[in-house]
Parts: sequence; structure tokens; C-alpha cells
Amino acid sequence: MVMNMENVKKKILAIALKNAIDHNGKANPKAVLGRFLAENPEYRKKAKEVSQVVEKVVKEIENLSIDDLKKMLKDLGVNVEEKGKKEKDLELPNVKDKVVMRFAPNPSGPLHIGHARAAVLNDYFVKKYGGKLILRLEDTDPKRVLPEAYDMIKEDLDWLGVKVDEIVIQSDRMEIYYEYGKKLIEMGYAYVCECEPEEFRKLRNKGIPCKCRERSVEENLDLWEKMLNGKIENVAVRLKTDIRHKNPSIRDFPIFRIEKTPHPRTEDKYVVYPLMNFSVPIDDYLLGMTHVLRGKDHIVNTEKQSYIYKYFNWKMPEFIHYGILKIEDTVLSTSSIYKGIKEGLYSGWDDVRLGTLRALRRRGIKAEAIYEIMKRIGIKQADVKFSWENLYAINKELIDKDARRFFFVWNPKKLVIENAKKRILNLRMHPDRPEFGKRELIFDGEVYVVGDEIEEGKMYRLMELFNIVVEKINDIIKAKYHSDDFKIARKNKAKIIHWIPIKDSLKVKVLMPTGEIKEGFAEKDFKIVNVDDIVQFERFGFVRVDKKDDEIICCYAHR
Repeated sequence: MVMNMENVKKKILAIALKNAIDHNGKANPKAVLGRFLAENPEYRKKAKEVSQVVEKVVKEIENLSIDDLKKMLKDLGVNVEEKGKKEKDLELPNVKDKVVMRFAPNPSGPLHIGHARAAVLNDYFVKKYGGKLILRLEDTDPKRVLPEAYDMIKEDLDWLGVKVDEIVIQSDRMEIYYEYGKKLIEMGYAYVCECEPEEFRKLRNKGIPCKCRERSVEENLDLWEKMLNGKIENVAVRLKTDIRHKNPSIRDFPIFRIEKTPHPRTEDKYVVYPLMNFSVPIDDYLLGMTHVLRGKDHIVNTEKQSYIYKYFNWKMPEFIHYGILKIEDTVLSTSSIYKGIKEGLYSGWDDVRLGTLRALRRRGIKAEAIYEIMKRIGIKQADVKFSWENLYAINKELIDKDARRFFFVWNPKKLVIENAKKRILNLRMHPDRPEFGKRELIFDGEVYVVGDEIEEGKMYRLMELFNIVVEKINDIIKAKYHSDDFKIARKNKAKIIHWIPIKDSLKVKVLMPTGEIKEGFAEKDFKIVNVDDIVQFERFGFVRVDKKDDEIICCYAHR
């Protein structure tokens, strides 16, 4: 079979352009090849040759802006359709009337992107069905409480658009836990265990009850009072379950333990604290939960908590266990972040390298984008790998229409161009928003460019200006003017580079999520931006203006 190269390349170009538009300007060669072969199976035997064409086409368009990609696609006669099909509406099972749901973080730090899933989904369902959302701050482990986190969590939820109807703090409810703990002892369903942890573990793993299990109710109540009064240590209250349960962790699991670390809110008032698998079902029932969303890693905890419901003859809420959300390439551990902040590794909870909502907000990620991606992830039972690229694509849809465009050059190097006349460019601040006005760039022969983009002997196109050929690279790059025609640049595969007039340029630093700081120059009209504005540095990415006084500092959002 003889390949019609012109026809093949045109089809591949259309597919590559669509793919690039759907993925923030970066086409995936494998995806493009797969799509082409699926639509043109007659070329499968020529896959190797087709692959070479794909690589070439992808390379040709890799430096184009989304606007350029769309224009090229339109020039091919292809309609540009926005990616994304309508998502199926999320539903809760067994909704009989209004729902009562809860978001229950530990106040060990502010919220991060992982917390957003539960926060958003609970809020979404309460708004959909009507009812009440309770923020329950689970702070019954004094060692894991950060005092300022109580307010930080409320602030994060408010920014995220999550409406909280009631706030419950577990350390305010200690007497309630004591009341129900005592009831379980009186009913013969719980006992005080004085065994050494390792000794109990060995017996438990063999399915053998410890000696404490057969102690009388009266003896247990006496030990319980001694626990509450701080007269005994190294004991725990255990719930009686099936001592031969197939899962050893469910066998007589602990529901209270002694902890003498002062609590940030109650100080040393209490030394006996409920464990999660006791306080959670007590609160879920007493606060009237109708539905509980939790990851499937809590399935065992749900079974443990079912014993509490059974012993008190309570109706369990509807439990929905969704798949694990795997989030990579970011720091989420609040204990690690806090340690890093104290050691000076991070500038604070909003350090742009982190996955906290505060860090994402500082970078220019909109709350609406986070809310939307969590809705799309939904409550599927399958594990899900979180896609940062999908979040960025949603965010781009929100910010692109209002983001002014500017040139930015990092790691700058001076470029002197011979034989080029002085020119004044008046470029739009935004390609689709004429009301934003224009910006002026004056070319007078000397500019800044990204130094490590340049090689001797190659042709380059200065964006929106003309074509040059680089002659020599030393401390200063020297080049000659070649031509104005963009077609000549394309024919010679000239890379498009942005540039900044040396005169009146503005120093700018961009904080990258990797920890790198890009230092360079922006054009003079960048001075009109305000702190908190989100702009696009063309062919670099969207940034949020973070600081503007002695120096301009921006935070990188995404491409």
C-alpha cells in the first residue's frame, strides 16, 4: 500500500491539534497515533511510518498557543468542539426526606486537596436533597491537634464554597462519650483491659480471650472510675466483639485509652479519650446522620462501628464507601508540613510546593475548579488516580477569559540584532477581549530572551515580530534580521521565542510548584496588574500576582 503522505499528514495534524487543545497545548503522540489507526485501520501495517509522521507533526505544533492551535484547526475546516461530555448526575441511595451529613476532619492543619473530595461531595448532596451539613472537628487525640487549625479549616471550607450549617467539636462532648462508655460497661459489652499491648495482641491473634474479659461489671465500673480520676495508667477499655472473628483487628478492639498530653482546648481536664471507632458512631447517631460518605479503606471501621449500633439497638446511617483517591506529586501530610514550616523548609501553609488548599489558592487555582473536579470524581467504588492536568484544564476554562496576556523571559540573556529597524508593536491584552485594551512593545535592536533556548546558526522567530538567524553566542547573543514572513519561519522549523525590550523592562520572580524560582523580565505594561490578578505569560503559563512592592513576585498556576 502506497501512503498518500499529504493526506495522512493532514489527518494526523487535525487529530494532533484536537488532542493538544484538550490537554493544555501538549499533544500525546501515542494518543494521536492510536486515534489515527482506529479511524484509518488500513494503515495499521504502516504503523512504524505513520508513527514517524505523528512525532514530526507533534513536534511542529508543540510551541503553539491554544489560540494558534484552534486557528490552525479551523483553517483545516474542522469545528473546534470543547472537550467533555455531560456527567451523570450524582445520587445518594435511599433518600427518604432531608439528609443530614458530615465532614469530619482532624484539626491537625488546614485542608488539603485530599480533604476536598469529602467536603465537596457532602456539600453537594446536602444542597441537592436539602438538609444539614455538620462540620465535626475530631480532636480527641491531643497529640494531633494544631490550635490554629480550627479556624483555618472553617476558612478553607468557606473559600471552597462549602456551606456548613452546624459546627461540632468532639473535645466539647467528652461527658457524652463517658456516659455511653459507662452504659456499655454496665450492659456487659465493654471491659477495662489491663493487659500489656503485646500480650493482648498475641492472645487476640490466636482468638483467645484475655483474663480481663471475664471481669464482673462492678469490677469494670470501679476500674472505669479510677481511669477517669487518673488513678491508674496503661489500661484501655475494649468492646466485646467476636473473639474469633476472621479479621483479628475486629476482635475486642479498644474504644477508650489514657492520654496525659494536655489538650490545646481542655488542657489537663481529661485523661481518658475515646478512640475513633467509638466517638464516630456515637456522634453519627446522636447528630442524626442519614448518610455517611467514606473511603473504602474504612470498610473495616464500619464493621467495627456496627457493634456499637447493635448493642444500643440503633439504626445505622446509609454508608457509602468510595474508592481511594490517589494523589501524587505533592506534599499532603500535615505533620510533615508543620515540621517543615518549623524548620524553615516551607514558608508557611500556603507554600506553593504544597497540596494545601491555601497553596493552590495562592497559585491561582479557583475554588470552583476544585469543586468541579471532585464532583466529576464522584463516589465511584473504583480507586481513582487524581489528575492534576484535569484540574488545570478546568481551572483554565475559568481564568482564561479574564487573564491578560504578557511576554515574560526567564534566565534572561541579552540579544543584539543587526539590520533590524525600530518597530513599535501594539498587541491586545487579550485575543478575545478588545475592551482590555492594548500593550506597547518597542523593538530598538536589543532585547532579552531566554538564553538556554538559543543555539548558534539556527533561525528563530521573535513572537509577533520577525525571523532572525543567530550568529554568535557569548555573554551577549548576536543575530541578524532575516525576514518578516511567518511562513518562512514554519518552512525552516524556526522555534518561536518570546522577548522583552531591555528598556523599561520589569524584574519579575515566579515561584514554581517544584520549588524553583524563575527570575527574569516582563514587559513594561505589566505594571498595570494588581496583587491577586491572574495573567498569562505567553508560552510560559498562567500566574497569579502575589506581591508587588519592591519587587514583583508571581506564583505559577499551570500551562
